[in-house]
Amino acid sequence: MNQLEQLKKYTTVVADTGDFQSIKAYAPQDATTNPSLILKAVQKAEYRPLLEQAVKEHAGKSIAEIIDHLLIAFGLQILKEIPGRVSTETDARLSFDTDATVAKGRHLIALYEAAGISRERVLIKIASTWEGIRAAEILEKEGIRCNMTLLFCLPQAVACAEAGAQLISPFVGRIYDWFKKQTGQEIYGADDPGVLSVKRIYNYYRKFGYDTEIMGASFRNTSQILELAGCDLLTISPDLLQKLADTTSPITPKLSKEAAQASDVQKISVDEKSFRFQLNEDAMATEKLSEGIRAFCADTVKLEQMIAGLR
Repeated sequence: MNQLEQLKKYTTVVADTGDFQSIKAYAPQDATTNPSLILKAVQKAEYRPLLEQAVKEHAGKSIAEIIDHLLIAFGLQILKEIPGRVSTETDARLSFDTDATVAKGRHLIALYEAAGISRERVLIKIASTWEGIRAAEILEKEGIRCNMTLLFCLPQAVACAEAGAQLISPFVGRIYDWFKKQTGQEIYGADDPGVLSVKRIYNYYRKFGYDTEIMGASFRNTSQILELAGCDLLTISPDLLQKLADTTSPITPKLSKEAAQASDVQKISVDEKSFRFQLNEDAMATEKLSEGIRAFCADTVKLEQMIAGLR
C-alpha cells in the first residue's frame, strides 16, 4: 500500500481544499475549507461559474450574504464527493464578537439545511479566540458542531474542549514556520515544534478524558503528517496527499491512547483571565493567531471585491 492508504488505517484523512475536483482522486472522509482556499478556487476557470452564479442568483442581497451563499455552494459540491463532513468558516472579522459569530453559525447551518443537508454533516469553523470559543459553546448546545481553527497552543485547546467543541484544528505548519523564522533552523521529524504541540494536545485530551476530536492541520511536508499518524484526523492539502500516494515506505502510528495515559502532561486551569494571560505569554501563539485572522480577513475582502466587480 502507498502511504496514503496506510495512513487511512490509523487516522481519518481529510482534504484541505476548496477544489472539489481534486477531492475525487484521494477519497477523503471529510473536507475543510477556509476563506483563502475559496478565494484561490474561484480564481480558477472551472470554479468561476460558481461565483458568477452566486452573484446572479442573489443579486439583490448584500455582498456578505452572497459570500455566505458561495460558501454553501462550495460545501454542497464537496459533500457530493465525500461521505463525511465539510467545514465552512465564519467571517474572520467576527473573531472577537461572540454574538455575531453565533448568528453567523446559525445562518450558515440554516442555509445548508434549506439545501437538504443535515447539520451533522457540517462543521462551522471559528477562530479559537476567547470570544470564538464562547460562541462555539452556545452553538454546540444547539446541535451545531464546530471546528475550532487557528489554534496554536494548549490553553486554546483546553478551553475549546471544556466548551464542548466538536473538533479542533491545531496548525502544525504555521508553528513550524514561526520557529524556523526565529531560529533559522529547519527541524524535521519528531522534534518539529508543530508536531510536538499536537502530540501534547493529544496526550492531554486522552489522559483527561475529553471527547473533542483533534485534527492536525496546516502541513508543510509529509514528515509532519507521518509523525502524527494515529491522530484522530489530519487535514491535508492535495499536493501532500499526492506525495503520500506516490510513496510506499511503511508507516507506523505515532500517537496512541495508551501512550497518552502514561504521559506526564499536567492539568491546567483555563478561565478567561488565565486564557488571555497564557496566550499572551506564548509569543508564537499570539503572533500566529493574530496573523491568521488578518490573513483570512484580507482574503475575505478580496473576495468581496471580486463580487462587487461582477455586480
